[in-house]
Amino acid sequence: MAKRETMILNMGPQHPATHGVLRIELELDGETVIEARPIIGYLHTGIEKNMEAKTYLQALTMTDRMDYLAPLSNNLVYVGAIEKLMQIEVPPRAEYIRVILTELTRLNSHLVWIGTHAIDLGAMSMLLYAFREREKITQMYEFVSGVRMMASYFRVGGLAQDVPVGFDKRVRDILDTFPAKIDEYEGLLTDNKIWRNRTTGVGTITIDDAIDAGLSGPSIRGSGLAWDVRKSNPYSYYDKFEFDIPIGKNGDCYDRYIVRLEEMRQSLRIIRQAVDGLPDGPVRIDDRKITPPPKIEVLTGMEQLIHHFKLVVHGFQPPVGDVYFPIESPKGEIGCYLVSDGTKKPYRVHFRPPSFINISAFNKLVAGRMVADVVACIGSLDIVLGEIDR
Repeated sequence: MAKRETMILNMGPQHPATHGVLRIELELDGETVIEARPIIGYLHTGIEKNMEAKTYLQALTMTDRMDYLAPLSNNLVYVGAIEKLMQIEVPPRAEYIRVILTELTRLNSHLVWIGTHAIDLGAMSMLLYAFREREKITQMYEFVSGVRMMASYFRVGGLAQDVPVGFDKRVRDILDTFPAKIDEYEGLLTDNKIWRNRTTGVGTITIDDAIDAGLSGPSIRGSGLAWDVRKSNPYSYYDKFEFDIPIGKNGDCYDRYIVRLEEMRQSLRIIRQAVDGLPDGPVRIDDRKITPPPKIEVLTGMEQLIHHFKLVVHGFQPPVGDVYFPIESPKGEIGCYLVSDGTKKPYRVHFRPPSFINISAFNKLVAGRMVADVVACIGSLDIVLGEIDR
C-alpha cells in the first residue's frame, strides 16, 4: 500500500484572514487539515518589560496598546490590580462610569469582530454596517478623554476627570439606536444559508476540551459553560446589575457568533442600569499622594503644585507584595499579575491575555476540517495579535 504524504503549508503571517501577523503552520492531506500549529512572535513589542522601566502612572498608557480594540478594559485590569494591592476603595460614581465605558468597549470590540469575521466568510456589507455603529463609540471615547482609540482614561483611584456635560444623553442615544442595529445584523446573518453552512458544525470544541485548554469568554460560553468573571468574581459593582450569561450548545463557530450577539444586548442592558443609577460625587479618591489635585488648585496653591509635581515626576510607591486581578474583557478573562518591591516602578507586570490562551486551542478546532474552515475558526476566536505578542 502506498504511503500517504502530507504537505506543510504556511498560512500567514501576511495572510489577511489571520487578523494580524499570526502564522499558522498547516499540515494537510489534500485539503484536509491534519494539524494546525499557531506560531506567534512577529509583533512582539515588549510591553510587559517596558512597564518595568516606567512609573505606575506612566505604564498605564502601555495597556491601551495590547488589545487595541478594548483599551479601557486593559486600563481597568491594570488599575484594578494596583487598587487591590494598595487597598483603595474607588468612589461609586467612578465605578459606575467605568462600567458604562467598559461595556461600550465590549460593544466596540464585538462590532469589529462581527464585521471582520463576516467579511472573511464573504459577507462584505457587514463590515460597513458594524463600523457605522462603532463610530459612535469611538466618538464617545473622544468625548470623555479627547482620544478616539488609546484613551488611557482610567486612573488609580478613579478617573482622569469627570465625564463632560451631555454624557448621559450620548449614552442614551446609543441605548436607543443600537438594539435595532443588532436585529439588523441578525437579519443579515443568523438565518442566512451561506453563513450557516460556513459556521454550523465548524470549529467544534466540547466543554471539557475548552476547560482543559483554559478558554474563557465567548469561546468557552459557546461550548455551554456559563463562566463570566463579572458574575464569578464581581468587580466595579457588577454584582449590583442584572444581566444574563448567554451560552451555546454545540461549541461551534455559529454558537460563538450567537453568544457574542446576545452579549451585545446584555451590555446595553447593563449600561442602561448604570446610567439610570449613576450617582453624584467625586470621581477620584481624595488622596493627593495617589491622585493629583484639580487643575484649578494646582494653579492657585503651592502645596497642590508640589503634590502634582511629585506625582508626575516620582509617582507613588505601593507596598511590597504581589496581586492578581481578573476582569471579563470582550475576548475572555484578562488578568493582571502585579509584583511590587516598594519602589515607584513595578518590579513585574504580567498579563493573562485571553487571545493568547484561546489561540492555543486552535488545533482542536480545525483538525479534520477543510482548509477553508481555518478562516472561519480564526475569526470565531476573535484574537488580537497585540494582546498575544506582548
